[in-house]
Amino acid sequence: MSIIIGTDKGWTEAVIDENCNYDRFYLAAVVLEKDFHIEFSYKLDDFDSLYWEFTYKGSELMLHYNIYFGVSIFPKAFKLATSEDNERVIEIGELIFNKLNKN
Repeated sequence: MSIIIGTDKGWTEAVIDENCNYDRFYLAAVVLEKDFHIEFSYKLDDFDSLYWEFTYKGSELMLHYNIYFGVSIFPKAFKLATSEDNERVIEIGELIFNKLNKN
């Protein structure tokens, strides 16, 4: 199992876990808060999706969960994201993935 990096939508998306439940999303959120001292600036919890905004190294990113697609991170600005935003997605995505899969 490894992180999946996608760019086909016009921005970078790091899929941390494709087949998971809410628990993996909340574990990723805890890793961001505890290990990287991230504070979520906005949380939208819908029936089948969660969107939590945060800033990492100056880039505004989104921790996302969907019952069909799993847990991912992408830039809040989508197609308007800078190359730095997209690089930060990969960086923090890999760090979270590695923390969640230590064993």
